[in-house]
Amino acid sequence: MTLPRTRAFAQVDVFSTLAFHGNPVAVVLDGTGLDEQDMQGLARWTNLSETTFVLPPTTEDADYRLRIFTPGGELPFAGHPTLGSARAWLDAGHTPRRADRIVQECGAGLVIVRRDQDALAFAAPPRVRDGALDEAYLQRLITAFGITREQVLDHQWVDNGPGWAVLRLASAREVLALEPDLSLIPDAMAGAIGAHDDNAGHDFELRTFAPAVGVPEDPACGSMNAGVGQWLISTGTAPTAYRVSQGSRLGRAASIEVTADGDGTVWVGGATTVAIRGTITL
Repeated sequence: MTLPRTRAFAQVDVFSTLAFHGNPVAVVLDGTGLDEQDMQGLARWTNLSETTFVLPPTTEDADYRLRIFTPGGELPFAGHPTLGSARAWLDAGHTPRRADRIVQECGAGLVIVRRDQDALAFAAPPRVRDGALDEAYLQRLITAFGITREQVLDHQWVDNGPGWAVLRLASAREVLALEPDLSLIPDAMAGAIGAHDDNAGHDFELRTFAPAVGVPEDPACGSMNAGVGQWLISTGTAPTAYRVSQGSRLGRAASIEVTADGDGTVWVGGATTVAIRGTITL
């Protein structure tokens, strides 16, 4: 058993320029010597959508390795923890191998985080599952969301590790009006997206629900935005650069920027602000 010791700790607000209105992530900047039980215990205690642990990489291609935990389990990849952990790592005085990018090793493999002055964006990892939802699962989501089949314009697996599925509705208003009964989909990782017609600066509204890992609604979700971006841009449903608002039903004001390069790489970025710097005994 590892004896508790003092470790560097940060909490980062991700995806909002308005203080304390994004999605926070707790970052333990030295996770060496901690086992899975230790990490899961802290994630359960912080009760944030994710808590991360920075570790030495196992490959020389990466700057660090990251383990990502929700209150209910470990994820191979998650978006806002990737950006928030990169920001905390830089803020703690670390230097990446290349000035313009950070390479994160995680359960999903190597993830590139692009640096453009103070802005950070991660390259969407490949989806491990895509394609339309099967009708039975689609109907479960429709019932849980309290909507009709006619309201669903399209649907898709956008799973890059966590297990995401998404429904596309006609409008942001319909997305914001959802009152899901998550007891009907306790194993789900699902969301809904709809287009804005009255929100200057934002093209879509997204909501994400993750009862499978103990997070009823995520205030701002980078991994789902990544998978949804790959889907919408590839089908021409969205332009190669657009902005998503998220979290308003939770009193947040997240803003996520999704862009695609000429080679098809989708990047997901937004504001990252270190809100808490300190230590934790763990």
